[in-house]
Amino acid sequence: MIVFDLRCDGGHVFESWFGSSADYADQKARGLVRCPMCDSGAVEKAVMAPNVAAKGNQRAAAPTQPAPDRMKAALAALAQAQAKALEGSEWVGTGFADRARAMHLGEETSAPIHGQASLQEARALVEEGVPVAPLPLPVVPPGARN
Repeated sequence: MIVFDLRCDGGHVFESWFGSSADYADQKARGLVRCPMCDSGAVEKAVMAPNVAAKGNQRAAAPTQPAPDRMKAALAALAQAQAKALEGSEWVGTGFADRARAMHLGEETSAPIHGQASLQEARALVEEGVPVAPLPLPVVPPGARN
């Protein structure tokens, strides 16, 4: 895994993890690298501060697990928590905003749902007081699974 500091054309700086530099280039070419704050696809690598070791007499305690193993464990725990949170939730795809709004207004029976919404749709839902939250990890739509 490799972490890059990225910057969008709106000036937002954020971190993103990739399997390799080639994975970053591939995802960027496919338009998958987007700013989480403004949804801009005009994203480039930002200048990163180097990880400089401490002076010889100031050693930090060694981690109990190598960093990649800790990262894998943390991502696995996050994936498990998200899967548990989505149990019993219905995938509604791109109709998420309309369904969530209808439930909020009492036009449809409330039920746990998850799906896709654009940044503009999500902002509108929040402004209307509709309780929504982004998922930390991507969800593969049921019809897209192998």
